Amino acid sequence: MKLVPAGICALFAIGAVAVAAEKPVRFWNLTSETVTSLRLAPVGTKDFGTDLTKGDSDGAVDHDERLPIRNLQPGTYDASIGFKSGRSCMAKGVKIEAASVFSIEEKDLSSCSK
Repeated sequence: MKLVPAGICALFAIGAVAVAAEKPVRFWNLTSETVTSLRLAPVGTKDFGTDLTKGDSDGAVDHDERLPIRNLQPGTYDASIGFKSGRSCMAKGVKIEAASVFSIEEKDLSSCSK
C-alpha cells in the first residue's frame, strides 16, 4: 500500500473547496407560474436587492426552471416574488446554502396581492 503525502491531500481538499465555491447557488421555481421578479432581503429587513431574474436569458424563470445566481452569500432571506400574471407574494425565511439549490413553492408564498 502506497501512502499519499499530506501536502498532496491538502491540495486535493483545497481544489474541492474551490470547485464548490465556483458552483453558483440556483433558484428552482416550483410555483405554478412564471417568476418575473425575485428580490432577496436578509430575514427581517426590507433591504431587498436587485431583481435576480435579470440574470436569466429571457428575464423570467418558468415553472420548474433553475436560475443560477452568482455571488449570493449563504444565509436566511425573505423573498419578494413577482409573477407574469401580475400577482406578487412574499416567501419568508428562505434558507440558502453555498453551491446549492433553493426552491420556492406555492405553499411557501404569503401576503399575495394582485
